[in-house]
Amino acid sequence: MTTICDEPDEFAEDQLAGWLALYADRVRGVTGGVMTLPTAGAAPQVAVVIGGGSGHYPAFSGLVGPGLATGAVVGNVFTSPSAAQVYSVARAADQGRGVVLCFGNYAGDTMNFGIAAERLRAAGVDTRVVVVTDDVASADEVDRRRGIAGDFAVVKAMGAAAAAGAPLDEVERVGRHANDRTRTIGVAFSGCTLPGAVEPLFTVPAGHLGLGLGIHGEPGIRDVPLVPARQLAQLLVDRLLAERPTGVAAGGRVAPVLNGLGDTKYEELFLLWGRIAPLLEQAGLEVVEPEVGELVTSLDMGGCSLTLQWLDDDLEGLWLADAYAPAYRKVAAPVAALVPVAVGTETAAGATVVPDATRASREAAETVRTVVAAMDRLLREQEHELGRIDAVAGDGDHGRGMVKGVGAARRVVDATNADAGVAFLLGRAGEAWAAEAGGTSGVLWGAALEAFGAALGDDVDEVTPPLVVAAARAFADAIIQLGRARRGDKTLLDALLPFVDALDTDVRAGVPLPEAWAAAAEVARLEATATATLSPRVGRARPLAEKSVGTPDAGAVSMGMVLTRVGEVLAARRDGTTTTTATTTGGVHA
Repeated sequence: MTTICDEPDEFAEDQLAGWLALYADRVRGVTGGVMTLPTAGAAPQVAVVIGGGSGHYPAFSGLVGPGLATGAVVGNVFTSPSAAQVYSVARAADQGRGVVLCFGNYAGDTMNFGIAAERLRAAGVDTRVVVVTDDVASADEVDRRRGIAGDFAVVKAMGAAAAAGAPLDEVERVGRHANDRTRTIGVAFSGCTLPGAVEPLFTVPAGHLGLGLGIHGEPGIRDVPLVPARQLAQLLVDRLLAERPTGVAAGGRVAPVLNGLGDTKYEELFLLWGRIAPLLEQAGLEVVEPEVGELVTSLDMGGCSLTLQWLDDDLEGLWLADAYAPAYRKVAAPVAALVPVAVGTETAAGATVVPDATRASREAAETVRTVVAAMDRLLREQEHELGRIDAVAGDGDHGRGMVKGVGAARRVVDATNADAGVAFLLGRAGEAWAAEAGGTSGVLWGAALEAFGAALGDDVDEVTPPLVVAAARAFADAIIQLGRARRGDKTLLDALLPFVDALDTDVRAGVPLPEAWAAAAEVARLEATATATLSPRVGRARPLAEKSVGTPDAGAVSMGMVLTRVGEVLAARRDGTTTTTATTTGGVHA
């Protein structure tokens, strides 16, 4: 929701005034919009004037500058600027070499820019019009399609051509050619809300995405269930490849733009690009300097779009050309001066030789492999619950951190030679956990796993129950030493230390390890539940101590869960069964 405003009906004017004050060193306001400041000593060039409604920043004002647009007409939110505004900006931008007006294919824009073009011609200004029609979802006929994020790719080409001194006919030709070779498909996850409104312009059904929605919420192709990033990437790429421009052969070079619509995080876009890039390469396409970020948004709409511009030699040169605007900068020289790392220069110095291990240690390592896999499944199942508990007085990342840690440990364990002993295997797992999970719990779990493995050793002749107790004690000691907490501080130690004491007592009494472990894990689970009555004395929850009372500690809860699942693995291995169907989570029970 757009919440920062005074008078909602003056939002467009107020935001533009603030923007002009911010970038007064490179742009100036004119009636109806903005234009770039002139470059000292530069020859006159064709003026490229873009525009449309506000709410799409960086489009349109953010793309005004050398190598891009000469001026931008700024309408009200999601509303076409008037013909008078277009005329005013174009007259101010004209340098005597003619004007190209460029805008998306919407009825209001077409009408107002068209009227302005006629007035400009009548005033003696040679004026051409390039309409962007890149949205493949909006119509089967290309000339009826909307203009969305492809606006950027078309303007980039024309701006570069104009900056290079091309005449009006050539700049117009470049714009039409760029548009002919540009295709976009977008998806929306949530609607956008106009300034002052309390409800979004449109909604997307829960658990779905709107495929092909326009940047104002115009209808798309259909609503489809939300899919993981890999499937979303495949959907976007397949749709655009099916729309390859007429006369363009399979393969070739493309300039991709993965565009956020306003409420989609850059990190999400980076992740999605990591899924899209291999698909383009598999399709035989050479990717040329992709752009990932926000270029044509829609206020606070959740969603993104993928644009492909199929390049030829001329378009590639224009795509790579330098540009400098408030919201977009491309300067080739500094990047060209960087020295890339040659493939293969990194050595295998980090490769580790697996040390010799006794049979007992290798057998214990096999148990660890099963345990880590079971922990991985468990923590993925419980990720959201652990995050919910942690969010009461923390930052809500405990579940995700545990999943990251155990996932890294599992990958290392799965990749480690089967001849590895338990100390080596747990050492590698602990290092991976700490490196990937980060945060306090990541460091603690990583160090504790290493300590557990070191206590068992790779040279042990037999892994006895008392040795396991000693390893569990070393596990706890590592956490105490690093975390500098104690029992009663409302941490994972409130579950772990009672577990170790109970395990020690039962093993000393001769109880077999699987039974002793299961009983001690039940103690840990109960003690984790009891942390709800405690007030935290250390860690990030301490400043919100009162808020924390009534909710158990997330670290203690996850510890109880994990210890319970380990007990299930030990029992299953003793009985020769599997743990894949185990239903006990070891979580907090009512």
